[in-house]
Amino acid sequence: MSSIQEQIQEIEDEIRKTQYNKATSHHIGRLKAKIARLRDEVEKKASAKGGGEGYSVRKSGDGTVTLVGFPSVGKSTLLNKVTGANSEVGAYEFTTLTVVPGVLEHKGATIQFLDVPGLVKGASSGRGRGKEVISVIRNSDMIVFLLDVFQPKHYEVLRDELYQAGIRIDEEPPDVIIRKKERGGIEINSTIELDLDEETIKAVLDEYKIHNASVLIRENITVDQLIDVVLDNRSYVRSLIAINKVDLAYPQLIEECRELYPNSIFISAHEGINIGIFKDSIYDKLGFIRVYLKPQGQSADMEEPLIVMNGTNIGQICDRLHRDFRRKFRYAQVWGTSAKHPGQRVGLDHKMHDEDILTIITQK
Repeated sequence: MSSIQEQIQEIEDEIRKTQYNKATSHHIGRLKAKIARLRDEVEKKASAKGGGEGYSVRKSGDGTVTLVGFPSVGKSTLLNKVTGANSEVGAYEFTTLTVVPGVLEHKGATIQFLDVPGLVKGASSGRGRGKEVISVIRNSDMIVFLLDVFQPKHYEVLRDELYQAGIRIDEEPPDVIIRKKERGGIEINSTIELDLDEETIKAVLDEYKIHNASVLIRENITVDQLIDVVLDNRSYVRSLIAINKVDLAYPQLIEECRELYPNSIFISAHEGINIGIFKDSIYDKLGFIRVYLKPQGQSADMEEPLIVMNGTNIGQICDRLHRDFRRKFRYAQVWGTSAKHPGQRVGLDHKMHDEDILTIITQK
């Protein structure tokens, strides 16, 4: 075990032994910040060294979904069933040794699926090619946690491994702004009452050698969320739980799984059970919207909308349509619910709504 990992273990032991109360909260906050900083050091050193075969996957389509699960849970079978891709299927661990892509065309959207090697406990530390797999997951728009109906509690292990790797599941980035300055110490302002006290916030910032900064907090956050903001290297990814092999399970077992994960989808990749529901759930969870393009001086194309994810702005649409659009952009006009009035002139940061009509004006 390396010296940094030993330090992490010692700090984790100290946190476990320390009773949490108001008097110890800032001390625990500092310890958590120290662990996060040390883990970040390990990650940076590993990235600098390289090592192992990396996975280079080009994102394509309207959204990218990565299948995440333990080895031999049925990811390859599901990918083949949903997309027709050719991912090797076998009833033994680590069948998939590289990333296998597939494409689902559904409700007008083109969705890229990625089948990655199965994650195991310790993946965030590099076990079982975990670093390479996690790098793919980090860049996905969505994760499907595929669970074996006979081992549903694997979800907790998977989620914890991704959390340790800096991936936040079904969370939004905390509404916190930290602006460093040259002098004046730490100035903290908040728009709501906070559970964190100033001493804890300053202790966390001090751990990262931030001694002069203005901090604006607009939601009630935990110390872990504050650390995430300071590190500024977290990925926020939506997810769906799919429980596989239901064709082999007794009804009572399925009901127990449903109580554990009430929002999950129950499928059989092998038998094709509920695959249609699975596809619909993926589409809905990705939050697609339709944008109709209207060339300047012409009618809008209402037959074939551009499919993008909710929250997409005009700059991102420019990047997708043509590599020169952003550079040559003058203004855009929008008709629809995101516009204050029909044909409103807007800029690159304007976010589109479902069924908006868009005209992009560029320099000649």
